[in-house]
Amino acid sequence: MENVDKKVEEKLSNTDSKKKEQILAEFSTFIDYLGDKVAMGEKMGLSEERIAQLASKVADYLAKKEDPKNSEEYLLQRLWQVGDKEEQHMLAHMLVKLAKEQN
Repeated sequence: MENVDKKVEEKLSNTDSKKKEQILAEFSTFIDYLGDKVAMGEKMGLSEERIAQLASKVADYLAKKEDPKNSEEYLLQRLWQVGDKEEQHMLAHMLVKLAKEQN
């Protein structure tokens, strides 16, 4: 699974800034994008736990490297920043569930 971790990190680092802006501009677009990635992970046979771990990596990246573009992203960033690892993991699970529900 380390290979998947590396791919996630590479994808985040190499995503065109214009595309990032489009994804992050509206919360609904971000959740739709996350939902597509969750569906892709499920098709690859990843468990919900593994998908949540990968979502944690994405959330950590966003919290550290991207400015929130709307109030929902600001709230998520602040929750991520004040949470401990366990709380962050639970938040990642909730985001995965939300993304699955939206698709």
